[in-house]
Amino acid sequence: MSAIALYAKASPDFEAKLAETVALLKAAAAEHPGKVVQATSLGVEDMIVTDLIARHHIDIAIGTLETGMLHPQTVAMIGTIESTYGLKVEVYQPVQEVAIEFVRQNGEKAMYESIDLRKACCGFRKLEPLSRMLASREAWITGLRREQSNNRGGMLAREEDDKGRAKFNPMIDWTWGDVWHYVSLNKVPYNPLHDEFMPSIGCAPCTRAIAVGEDFRAGRWWWEDEKARECGLHVHEDNVAEELPPLVSSIPTKTTI
Repeated sequence: MSAIALYAKASPDFEAKLAETVALLKAAAAEHPGKVVQATSLGVEDMIVTDLIARHHIDIAIGTLETGMLHPQTVAMIGTIESTYGLKVEVYQPVQEVAIEFVRQNGEKAMYESIDLRKACCGFRKLEPLSRMLASREAWITGLRREQSNNRGGMLAREEDDKGRAKFNPMIDWTWGDVWHYVSLNKVPYNPLHDEFMPSIGCAPCTRAIAVGEDFRAGRWWWEDEKARECGLHVHEDNVAEELPPLVSSIPTKTTI
């Protein structure tokens, strides 16, 4: 059964939420002309944000992080966006030499060995490429919703990131039912892995399907404590480096933990 059939159910104030979302996207573009980007994870929430940007002709660039560890279905969404909406997607990848050296030192399953290794993997695959995406920008857009996890419950529609850039979370109050109602109503393309009980999709080794009754993000880094289940993209960490460390050896390895 499709995710649409399972989940699509608009909340009573869905139309008001939709109007607020569009208004916030337009405000972001107006306040930061030519300096705002949607950082899409290619998940269903971000596909809705992209759809709204295209549908309302809002001047916001689209960028994504191709970590080198994504499911093929997720990577395919880049082409789907470009062919469906006629929008160019900026693709940011990890520095190849760093990725190769990390795997050489720690193996392809290093993320399961320790939180430090998993976060190091997220660091060069996500955080450093994101820093390049945002380097010339004043603001960025996410598809975050408060309902997604306890860690995101306190987030606001407008925030500042650690570098003082404006961060807009225009879907912050949407429910899971709202998400799929909009997808159904507007025929928004989405990652087919959502139909396989993966509501939150990241890198392939760090994503699994969830069971009935499990938390929305239970399929992400499921072997770790819930409080650790963020990659760092959406948490305030003043010590996150803007650039790669000068030596790959500064990345934690199995022998140094």
